[in-house]
Order: sequence, then C-alpha cells, then structure tokens
Amino acid sequence: MPTRILVTGGAGFIGSHYVKAVLAPGGDTAVTVLDRLTYAGNPANLDAVRDHPGFRFVTGDICDPRVVRRAVADADEIVHFAAETHVDRSITGAQEFVRTNVLGTQTLLDAAVRHGIRRFVHVSTDEVYGSIAEGSWPEEHPLRPSSPYSASKASSDLLALSHHTTHGLHVCVTRCCNNYGPRQYPEKIIPLFVGRLLTGRTVPLYGTGENSREWLHVADHVAAVERVRADGRAGAVYNIGSGTELTNRQLTEALLRACGAGRDRVEHVTDRPGHDLRYAVDSTRIRRELGWQPRRDFRAGLAETVDWYRRHTDWWTAAEPLRRPPAA
Repeated sequence: MPTRILVTGGAGFIGSHYVKAVLAPGGDTAVTVLDRLTYAGNPANLDAVRDHPGFRFVTGDICDPRVVRRAVADADEIVHFAAETHVDRSITGAQEFVRTNVLGTQTLLDAAVRHGIRRFVHVSTDEVYGSIAEGSWPEEHPLRPSSPYSASKASSDLLALSHHTTHGLHVCVTRCCNNYGPRQYPEKIIPLFVGRLLTGRTVPLYGTGENSREWLHVADHVAAVERVRADGRAGAVYNIGSGTELTNRQLTEALLRACGAGRDRVEHVTDRPGHDLRYAVDSTRIRRELGWQPRRDFRAGLAETVDWYRRHTDWWTAAEPLRRPPAA
C-alpha cells in the first residue's frame, strides 16, 4: 500500500517540483495536490505527472474546512507548501497573507489531528528569523520577522509546532533560503530580471543592492523536504541552506552576463520598507541528522535556469509582473 501524501500548493513553483520528485519511477507514494490555483499556481507545472496512476488533483482553498476535511481524510501524511509568499505584495495587502498562511495552516492542522495524520511537514522560510549581520541562524534563534509575509509564516510555524506539543501530531518545520529554478513565477527576482532582460527592458535594483541572500536550487530544496518527511524528528525545525551567498548586486551582475546585457539595463529604485539586509541559515542539523546536502552548483544551475526561461518564453511572457512598466 503506497503512502498517501497530501501536498498543498502543489501547482506552485516549489510544490510542483516536489510532486514530480516523489512520483518519480521506483517510488511508493500516491500524491493528492490541493491547490486554489491563485495567480502563482499553474496546472501546467504538473503536466509531467498528470497521467501517473498515483496522482490526483483537487482544486480548493486550504481555508475551507469542508474541502480540507475531504482531502485530509484520504491522506496518511501532509506536506504543506501552500502560502502567500511575496514580500512586496504583503506590504501593500497583508490580509490575504494572514488568511492563507495563518488561518489556512490552522485549518489543515485541525483536520490533521482529527484524522490521525502520521506526519505533517510545514514548509516555511528563513525570513522568519529577520536580518543577521554576520554568522548564521541556528534553529533555536528567536523569530524576529520584519514583513507581514514573514510574520504570517512565523505565526504558522508556531501554530504547527504547538500541535506537536498539545496534540502529539508528528510535525516538522523546514526553513529554507531563497530558491531558484525553472517555472518560478516572475514576481521573484531571478525570473523577473531574466524576463525583463530577455525582452529588452531594465531591471529594478532596490537601494544599493547590498542586501544579501543564500541561493539554493529548487531540486535541492525538495530533496531536503523529502528527507524531512521520511525521517525528520517529531517537533523538530530544520534549516535548509546552501552556503552560496550573494548580494542582490552580485546576483544582478550574474544575470546581466547570462542574458548578454549591459549595466545600463539596471535601474536603481527606492528600497522597500523593512528590507532585511542579510539572511544566512545554519544547516548543520539537517546535514548531520538526515544526511542531506546541496548538490547543484550555483553557476551551472543559474545558467540552466536562464536557458529554461529563454526556451520557454510562452510560459512567462503573459505574467502580470512582466506587463508592468519599468520601475521609476
């Protein structure tokens, strides 16, 4: 009998890569994707597994208790990717982030306890820690979120962990650094900049461009999530980092080179409110306990990613962020 996994947000960027990884030949899992298909969810992301005998898709909202109860009743385990994730959108409209990330997570947790779910993996973000000037955050670092997005994710992390303490639910939380790879919705910096550069436009670089992030290929992230699902300790938090740290200026320069564009295509724009200067996570726990480590070289992975967007212009050219005029 295959393990039945409910994957929320499975039509999104990271969720769809995870679904394809766990349904690879030779596996023993069945996957039901529950996705509301908001602007960032694309059914085409799952075309590769559409005909897999273990795949099922349900269109629905994780905030709807009736939809969630039906989906959870047919699952053994839950991997929870569904979330509003874009910081800029959260600054101008936090309500949807609180609704989806907090209320939606609580709705799933309620159903998980009611139906005796064996494992619940809550996929979060390194942004819950806030900014760090030097070194890297361990999992025990206090949460100091700076944006409505990261505050809503920190809230959902604590809700998930409380259900382990209170109800004995086998909960694991993952906190990953910035991801990149094919099929990422072009509101995030890499696909946004690639799309603008490939269509002859400028790219908006916040402030001085010195904000620093770790970058991890999405394939390495979903491999880490699968390790946590299979063998993670109940009640544990696992940081997922790459050690590959770039400032936004350095990343922009790499993208200019990859797209054959000059520095005149960069527009410096006013920094966004509460923009954290630096993120870096300590991944010692997941490496030692679960034997995970990143395998994709950043330069090679970035080149492959840019090439994918270059060859799949039909996938991203109609996206709303790329229809906006250049930032002023």
